[in-house]
Amino acid sequence: MGFGLSARTLQLPLILAAGMSVSGVVTRQVPAVRELLPGARVLPDLEALLALQPLDLVVIGTPNHLHCAQALLALEHGKHVVVDKPLARTTLEADRLIAAAAHHHRKLAVFHNRRWDSDFLTIEKILAENRLGPIVSFEARWDRYRPAVSTRWREHSEFGGGMLFDLGSHLIDQSLCLFGMPQWLQADVFAQRPGAMVDDGFELRMGKDNLRISLGVSSIAADHALRYRIHGLEGSYRKSGMDPQEAQLAAGVSPHDDAFGVEPQTQWGRVARDGSGEHAVGAERGRWLEFYQAMRQSIEADAPVPVSAQQARKVLAIIEAARRSNQDGRRIEL
Repeated sequence: MGFGLSARTLQLPLILAAGMSVSGVVTRQVPAVRELLPGARVLPDLEALLALQPLDLVVIGTPNHLHCAQALLALEHGKHVVVDKPLARTTLEADRLIAAAAHHHRKLAVFHNRRWDSDFLTIEKILAENRLGPIVSFEARWDRYRPAVSTRWREHSEFGGGMLFDLGSHLIDQSLCLFGMPQWLQADVFAQRPGAMVDDGFELRMGKDNLRISLGVSSIAADHALRYRIHGLEGSYRKSGMDPQEAQLAAGVSPHDDAFGVEPQTQWGRVARDGSGEHAVGAERGRWLEFYQAMRQSIEADAPVPVSAQQARKVLAIIEAARRSNQDGRRIEL
């Protein structure tokens, strides 16, 4: 469902590399489908897609406001479903989808691909090895320099646009993977660009015991190098630059290529300790392909889905609490 950036550029190469075939695509971009998937049918709507036989899995890559209704219909027709993040716009919608998947005994997963970023996998390894000691501060940023409001659905609230839903979903999901649910949060969600109709930035602070978590996005940061900064009682880690997989997929690099997901050494993060200088930390290879490999195993062998709807619901709960915090101007206890 849909053939925009996420579906066409990011997910399609992973789906094919995982050994799946695409039977049909619902989109108005007929020439793009003909070029990339000459054997697939171009269909007018979801009902036509669901009528295809055989069909195991429906991938929802449409604007956010359509996720719930489309995923619900696919589940009711007995199909497994992958929904691009965010799963839905509200936890209430998420609950409806979770209940439907359970009722129809179908798999429901959410494309939180940034769990398999090179830098995030590296951070998971550093923390698992306790190389920084107990963590007291975690900062993650995804800043960009896009000072002009573009013409796209993500710039409109009625379609579920805004940075908190878009990049915020990734940052929140990563934080939850590392530390679990926080005990409290306080958020500043804002629009700074002339003509902006949805949030184009936010600052989100969360706490869990003595740990402080800071997540942020800006759309007007010309200097946007910092991605992660982590402080532990025995050292710190700092990382700049973006995971290479999105750029590689856009350039046509195969997920099976030996260079896919490999971060250049010039971009490696660095660990610093007081009195002993700092040193570069070799980056783990990014592995977005694992999402659809795991999804295939989930369908064929009843293995767990790569990212469950229950996990994605927690992201939505944080987003809802952040909007309440911003509206009320107060800290929210979770």
